Amino acid sequence: MIKTSFTGSLGVVLLLASFFASAQTPRLPTQAPRLEPAPVQTRQLAADRPPVDTARIFSLQDLADLVFANHPVVKQAALLSADAQAQVLAARGGFDPKVGSGFDRKLFGGTDYYNNWSNELKVPLWPGGIDLKAGYDRMVGTYVNPQYRTPLDGLAGVGLSVPLGQGLLIDARRSTLRQARILVTAAEADQVKQINEVWLQASKDYWNWYYAYQQSILIREGVELADTRFRGISRRALLGDQAPIDSVEAQITVQDRQVQAEQLQVDLQNARLVLSNHLWNKDAQPVELPTYAVPQRPLLGSVHSTEFEQLVALAGARHPTLIKLDAKIRQLGVEERYRRELLKPKINVSGTLLSRGDFYRSEVPAYYDFGWDNYKLGVDFAFPLFLRQERGKLQQTRIKVQDATLEQQQSRRTILNQVSAVYNTLKAYERQLAVQAQTIANQRLLLQAELQKFELGESTIFLINSRETKLIDLRLKQESMRASYEKTLAELYYYAGTRTLGTN
Repeated sequence: MIKTSFTGSLGVVLLLASFFASAQTPRLPTQAPRLEPAPVQTRQLAADRPPVDTARIFSLQDLADLVFANHPVVKQAALLSADAQAQVLAARGGFDPKVGSGFDRKLFGGTDYYNNWSNELKVPLWPGGIDLKAGYDRMVGTYVNPQYRTPLDGLAGVGLSVPLGQGLLIDARRSTLRQARILVTAAEADQVKQINEVWLQASKDYWNWYYAYQQSILIREGVELADTRFRGISRRALLGDQAPIDSVEAQITVQDRQVQAEQLQVDLQNARLVLSNHLWNKDAQPVELPTYAVPQRPLLGSVHSTEFEQLVALAGARHPTLIKLDAKIRQLGVEERYRRELLKPKINVSGTLLSRGDFYRSEVPAYYDFGWDNYKLGVDFAFPLFLRQERGKLQQTRIKVQDATLEQQQSRRTILNQVSAVYNTLKAYERQLAVQAQTIANQRLLLQAELQKFELGESTIFLINSRETKLIDLRLKQESMRASYEKTLAELYYYAGTRTLGTN
């Protein structure tokens, strides 16, 4: 019985050994006889990598140069200011001099009924809504109304039209021009806001590309380490110094990391494509980021309390949203002033000094020349009795002013709180990065100690893989935090209404 049991146990052991040998042999490299065991400990995920060729680095400043020079949205934002300037030009048209001329003649049955020729030059003046007028009329004929009849040489006149009531302090053309000028400020603020939005998105896409690149690098390092370990353990297993099942464990780790590497390579390609959305050349043609390009290392520049106070002051005073709302309030203020002006009665006084059409001749008698005895005078008066339309428009304008003022107050508070919240997040990332660096250093010590224990036969390949995978995860988390820090820094400047401290 004992012999039978021993024989059966020996058969099971031989069967298992044959299974593991057949399972591992196709995956193992060919070994020469009497080969020395390969070392398992290698340089594990070093903190400092070899320097990258600077010609391959696509820095954040390179991205900024291309975005601000060639990005279509940046160019589109510049059109806002140009459009506002065009509106100012159009509003100035209300003060353009105007020349008018009209000619009518009737001849019937040999009778010259009338021969009317009227000409006028009107020059609007800024102060007081005054219009300067100069004219020449020649109205002759048998049936011309006597009040319009002129000498055969015509009648020349120079005069003014002055509003004494409505339109003296402000009128429609002055209101339009002042509002158009204010809109330039609003358009410039809107332009800055759009450019800041473009730069924020470009910065985030850049650091997403950086993180994808670091992920790919770290996992490739992990694949190389796992592959080196697998080959060393395989050689030891062939020499009988290592259990064959350990080579299976090592190979699974290699394969698992290879799958991760393939997926991260796709993520890197996609991140590169997303970043390429912001890249355009000077000919307005899209360009792609080269595959050999690498991102810069994060600077992780700390924002001190004095800089934060400057950003808060800048956000409260020069944020594009607040500037735009302030311009809207000033524009509505001009509109309100104009609506109050419409509550006054219309009283327009016009006066014209007259002379014969050939006043330039010296032989013209003095009593036909320009003088206080030769003039036309007119007064126009109009006033709505209830002023319901004017009062309704004025109330609407005042409501809009209150609405814009309240919106500005809420926006200022929201902006300042956003700046403070992002600054708190930034400081939290600084503390987390410091702790993460210490954690990585400790994990590296654990991995090195585990490798030494493995060489002494006191550890397993499973523990080594676990320690190494944990180190890789910690490094990935560190790179994620670095990228998040830089994106948060970009958000801090964006919510402060700028791109870097001291710029708009």
